[in-house]
Amino acid sequence: MKKLMLGNAAVARGLYEAGCGLISSYPGTPSTEITEQAAQYDEIYCEWAPNEKVAMEVAFGAALAGKRSACVMKHVGVNVAADPLFTIAYTGVNAGMVICVADDPGMHSSQNEQDSRHYAVSAKLPMLEPADSEEARAFAKRAFQLSEEYDTPVFLKLCTRIAHSQSIVELGEREEVPAKPYEKNIAKYVMVPGNARPRHPIVEERTQRLTAYAETTDLNREELGTDRTLGIITSSTCYQYAREVFGPQASILKLGLVNPLPREKILAFAAKVDQVLVLEELDPVIETHCRNLGLTVLGKDRLPMVGEFSQGLVAQRIRDTARPWMELEENIPPRPPVLCAGCPHRGLFYTLAKHKVTVLGDIGCYTLAAYEPLYAIETCECMGASVSSIHGFNKALGQDSEGKTVAVLGDSTFMHSGMTGLANIAYNQSNSTVIILDNSTTGMTGHQQNPTTGKNLRGDPAGKIDLETLCRAMGIRRVRVVDPYDLKATEEVVTEELAAPEPSVIITRRPCVLLKSVEKHPPYQVEPDKCKGCKMCMRIGCPAISWKDKKAVIDPTQCVGCGVCEQLCKFDAFLHC
Repeated sequence: MKKLMLGNAAVARGLYEAGCGLISSYPGTPSTEITEQAAQYDEIYCEWAPNEKVAMEVAFGAALAGKRSACVMKHVGVNVAADPLFTIAYTGVNAGMVICVADDPGMHSSQNEQDSRHYAVSAKLPMLEPADSEEARAFAKRAFQLSEEYDTPVFLKLCTRIAHSQSIVELGEREEVPAKPYEKNIAKYVMVPGNARPRHPIVEERTQRLTAYAETTDLNREELGTDRTLGIITSSTCYQYAREVFGPQASILKLGLVNPLPREKILAFAAKVDQVLVLEELDPVIETHCRNLGLTVLGKDRLPMVGEFSQGLVAQRIRDTARPWMELEENIPPRPPVLCAGCPHRGLFYTLAKHKVTVLGDIGCYTLAAYEPLYAIETCECMGASVSSIHGFNKALGQDSEGKTVAVLGDSTFMHSGMTGLANIAYNQSNSTVIILDNSTTGMTGHQQNPTTGKNLRGDPAGKIDLETLCRAMGIRRVRVVDPYDLKATEEVVTEELAAPEPSVIITRRPCVLLKSVEKHPPYQVEPDKCKGCKMCMRIGCPAISWKDKKAVIDPTQCVGCGVCEQLCKFDAFLHC
């Protein structure tokens, strides 16, 4: 049966058809839907892990036990999982293990544009890269075959356009793969130096065998057209762009196995064309390989190192022909991303901005508080960095920053990477205030569960970590909980904890307003006669509040009746509808 499927859903289908028994992941755009879709198959045990390192180790444990497994993450998640990654590359696996990673060229929802192919090269692991949804399904199945044949974890790499686009998929049946028996093998799996040294030559020999495989596999296919003036070596979305720009007559070497890359196949293809173009997003991984083979190629001298490609960009940079496009004559005003109407974080960030507190931020939807009119977040690097950074910040500046600086991060981010930073604060005693924004979900990636919500990936009851008890157990004596909708209480708690001469944690607790379980209150309206046009309500940056005829106006379709604006107005102009 054929079906139109999202690339991520197709990967999930491929994992299912391959007989995968366990998937452990941490949500991250653009990879999240793979695990969510896989969870719809009862034959696969799926879970959200606290972070990507844990997810990879869980998947390895399942593969070690003899069951095909996978872990799923976005590109920056591989950074977190790199520690086990490089060692599992040495140990190999028992049953097949697939590492699904989704890159984000263009940084649609990421803090950098790193190219995950470097991890495959550095860890010396095979990497498959599909160019549409059908290949995403098929390559997921092939990845398990390669994993078991070559005793190695296998990367399956997507990018935003493959993960979030749809194309036709040919559905297959699930293969019930018998579990492989686990056999004790200390020399293979205990990576102390004496055992690790003999494993390294095995990795090198495996790479040689995989390189030979790259020469003959149908994952890398030569598509010779009638036009031999230009030969294009490419993969992933760039293959689609090449076909759209250069047409069916173009000569293309499409690479599906992007590590290790073939040698003779590339040289043979280059010999059949007049000139070679390497078409790849981000870093010149394939191009560098071709140049090392002695080829003269077009590549990053014509194409950018940054951002997503498109059909128009390829046509303009390579063919010097602009693609037709239309331009609107209207001047459309910019719409920067903002915190949602009724977002529980808004009251806290208004309070912090009001008191001109230095705020070290973190990864999550609350990072949007860095934008106008709040301007309340000053740093954002990676998951959990806010907690570690405030410790260093305050150790460096002492009393000059203590009492004037806070770290903020979400409940899911705290479980991901914030706990170790808080342990450092408690152990090495910096006078630091950490604020955990507990909105009862993993918000930015689409409302996934996490260890603090009491539900698992499928929404069933699960173990629930008590943040207050956890923080106290880690050595923090001052732990406060406040409702961020209550501006007066929030200001009192923030003021008191900043003044305290010791480490402290504030937990702002209010569920995300977008959760289906959250009851919405009647929207507010502004009484025009009472509104004095002071614009105090505009300081919170609520998208439900606008300005018209020198008066505040509320959009009832957006307002959820949180009441923060009412608390700000000194003239009682805000009334419930």
